[in-house]
Amino acid sequence: MNLRSMLSRLIALLLGLSLFLTAASPGAADHTRAENVQRRLYVATPGIRNYLEYGGHGLLVFDIDDGHRFIKRIPTGGVNEDGKPLNVKGICASAETGRIYISTIRTLQCLDIVSEKLLWERTYEGGCDRMSLSPDGKVIYQPSFEKDHWHVLDAMTGDVLAKIVPKSRAHNTVYGPDGRECYLAGLASPLLTVADTSTHTAARTVGPFSASIRPFTVNGSQTLCFVCVNGLLGFEIGDLRTGEKLHRIVVDGYQRGPVKRHGCPSHGIGMTPDESEIWVCDAHNQRMHIFDATVLPPKQVESIKVRDEPGWITFSIDGTLAWPSSGDVIDVESRKIIATLTDEEGRAVGSEKLLEIDFVDGKPVRAGDQFGIGQIRERK
Repeated sequence: MNLRSMLSRLIALLLGLSLFLTAASPGAADHTRAENVQRRLYVATPGIRNYLEYGGHGLLVFDIDDGHRFIKRIPTGGVNEDGKPLNVKGICASAETGRIYISTIRTLQCLDIVSEKLLWERTYEGGCDRMSLSPDGKVIYQPSFEKDHWHVLDAMTGDVLAKIVPKSRAHNTVYGPDGRECYLAGLASPLLTVADTSTHTAARTVGPFSASIRPFTVNGSQTLCFVCVNGLLGFEIGDLRTGEKLHRIVVDGYQRGPVKRHGCPSHGIGMTPDESEIWVCDAHNQRMHIFDATVLPPKQVESIKVRDEPGWITFSIDGTLAWPSSGDVIDVESRKIIATLTDEEGRAVGSEKLLEIDFVDGKPVRAGDQFGIGQIRERK
């Protein structure tokens, strides 16, 4: 067994043990065991622009442990004046508060995970883009739709707590795993803004990178960021402590070419929870490229063909599965596609906005996220 496989198995074991202890905590039924966990994949659509052919409109739920079988479609809001669904821009959830959030270009929706009822839907100055939720589920950093600012929101009510104005054409947002920082990237800036979540103010920047930042992720200790940038088939790496750009990684063996969406060669990057690998999207060649992240700079090791242009990537909570936005389900260890997502009408489902939620006895006990964020929390 190689080092990557050993690390993957270890992180899966530790995460499974943590979930078992959560389920068996005081107040839980004595008979509850880890094997009673029900793992569900929640997919918000239309999650590729406003294209209804990729699964229609709503929040689709799949059974992860039954071949990603389609279970149900939860009705959602987010429609225009003519009743047509708006582009979904982001999704996040908290098992602790029992809420799931979906943003569109105009609104932010909050649903109860158990009852599946829409609790509220609100509009904000400048619209909405891909938001991120604090680890405790209490605060949302909500970017405007490619405008100058981010709103900081009370996640329970949707009320605005603060406003941050980097003037970068707000777009993608990642809340740090320790909750102390939130990272803000705009379509018109090569700088990553770091917000101090204790004051809800912009504290510093990382970069500049070689071009404007597109999707990005961070490691669990919040020492490194991995960013896609315009014009690059690959990614760049920044030091979140010093603010310096460290490395530029170009995918080897594949050429750039025309893409249907997003206008950049690599739109989507994720780190496996055990931080052993970086997966980066290649739209033109319809591939996921995998890099060994146990070394710096990361080393390219493999590429996987998927069924459509990938524009996003995230992972299961235990790190054993990869979910590109193409709707393929990939076994991380074997690199094999083991399932594809289809809805109740047999349509191929694709979305850049999806995450895992786990249940015990009908109650959410753990929520993943839409980002592939590293989960090793020790500072390096």
